[in-house]
Amino acid sequence: MLKINPDEIKIITKYIYDVSGIALDEKKTYLMETRLDSLVEELGCSSYGELYSKAKADDTKKIERNIIDRITTNETFFFRDSSPFEVFQYKIIPDLIDKRSAKSSGIMPINIRIWCAACSTGQEIYSLGIILKELLPDMKKYRIKLLGTDLSDQAIARASSGKYNKFEVERGLDPIRLRKYFYQDENCWKINDDIRAMVLFKKINLLKSFSNMGKFDVIFCRNVAIYFNLDDRKALFGRIAQILEPDGYLIIGSTESLSGICPQFEPQRHLRSIFYQQK
Repeated sequence: MLKINPDEIKIITKYIYDVSGIALDEKKTYLMETRLDSLVEELGCSSYGELYSKAKADDTKKIERNIIDRITTNETFFFRDSSPFEVFQYKIIPDLIDKRSAKSSGIMPINIRIWCAACSTGQEIYSLGIILKELLPDMKKYRIKLLGTDLSDQAIARASSGKYNKFEVERGLDPIRLRKYFYQDENCWKINDDIRAMVLFKKINLLKSFSNMGKFDVIFCRNVAIYFNLDDRKALFGRIAQILEPDGYLIIGSTESLSGICPQFEPQRHLRSIFYQQK
């Protein structure tokens, strides 16, 4: 494995931060080497400095996308950390339906918009789609839009395909849900078309403005801000506050907190779960 020297660490970490917002330091040297080594070899680079030079000179941005795909974690599975999905099913959606129904004056369908930021390969947002199918048997009463976004082209392409191998569907999915909401497609399992049709996938950089996305009733932004520095975390959740409905719900990672970061939000507790709402 080609080693990265201290000067290259500074160059590469700044480049990765500039294009993705992911803040790495010298402690992540091994991570950079293990994830970028094969790309260095593929491109015939003799050093990480040469990889940087080729990425900067590549007008197609193909090398940049390749670096992002390899650096981003993309660790996910269906119903990961069950408590966020439990609070979504038993607290957030019932409350949201009650509030939106009261405002609708009998006009149907009721609009519900949900955004999963950093959706990776799609397991999180498809898990939400499964819950909605189980919770709302008469889907015609609702106009539900699910948006999944990620910085990685590779992750978005995989999520959009809705295809998962045996190992992936066995992580978090019980056999009943697997048979009910997926079908076998050669050696893979594919999400049913009715759930796939609920979801739109887009590539979005969370460091940039997303004010043109409209308002959302529920936003999942889990386990991504931990890779940002403090200023970028503050800016991210400040932008999220602007596009979350005043009575909307924000769910972040179980090890994350908005305390001292975004005063617009206050934590709410339901059973063993925490979600955030605007003050």
